[in-house]
Amino acid sequence: MKQLQGVIKPKTKRSKRFLESRAPKLGGNTSQTVTQALKDIVNTLSPSALQENITRPFEDSTSLEFFSKKTDCSLFLFGSHNKKRPNNLIFGRLFDFHVLDMIELGVEKFVSMNDIKTAKCPEGTKPMLVFAGEAFDTDNEHRRLKSLLIDFFRGPTVSAVRLAGLEHVLHFTALDGKIHMNSYRCLLKKSGCRTPRIELEEIGPSFDFVLRRTHLASDDLYKLAHKQPKALKPKKKKNISHDAFGTKLGRVHMQKQDLSKLHTRKMKGLRKRRADEGAEGAEGPAESPKVAKVES
Repeated sequence: MKQLQGVIKPKTKRSKRFLESRAPKLGGNTSQTVTQALKDIVNTLSPSALQENITRPFEDSTSLEFFSKKTDCSLFLFGSHNKKRPNNLIFGRLFDFHVLDMIELGVEKFVSMNDIKTAKCPEGTKPMLVFAGEAFDTDNEHRRLKSLLIDFFRGPTVSAVRLAGLEHVLHFTALDGKIHMNSYRCLLKKSGCRTPRIELEEIGPSFDFVLRRTHLASDDLYKLAHKQPKALKPKKKKNISHDAFGTKLGRVHMQKQDLSKLHTRKMKGLRKRRADEGAEGAEGPAESPKVAKVES
């Protein structure tokens, strides 16, 4: 007869460890939708960014902070699935290896990259981010979400991008309490002039998110996280400004000049003839008439 675990107690420590390893453990669950969504988002960012860890960020963020410090990572994306919150994605970032912001989004509709049979953008393409919707400017949670998504998808900082490299667009729309995310590829078409005509082709993934739980940093901590060291701040160039058209204007400070010693070009028409100069010198200056004073 097969002995059931928990009915018969193990007799040795070795058998106890064996039964404990075979026992069911409390862990996190996920769904096929969340798994594929994580893969698509990771492929959009970097193919080597996927890690598997069981944690509950809103209940206890200790493991997240430890993992962030171990891997020197400041951004994380966590996926989970349960009856209360199905198809769940948590976007978050850390400051000084402590959780700064976390925003939980529920996936209501998802279309994978594999379901859209079109050519994809090359790996490592820097995306252009477009945000549409009044909520991104008026609501505090949506403003933080916008800032978090910019940090997540903006890619590396570059000094210049060629026109053909601007081919990936990520569009976020806040409408009727939902956040819609769509991914497009820019197609450069002939327009008959130097500037090409732009067409957008959807390449996936696309999401319909609903905002759930949030963990936002205080205003003071949020301001401190944005503070840059003086060594990283660009040096401000004095007396240089730009007008509304982008023209660079400079102001130059000079010392006061003595114009009496200024050497100018002498014109022939302004020179005096030598004969006139000699006659004037011989005659001398004309004497002023004398006036007699008469007393009465």
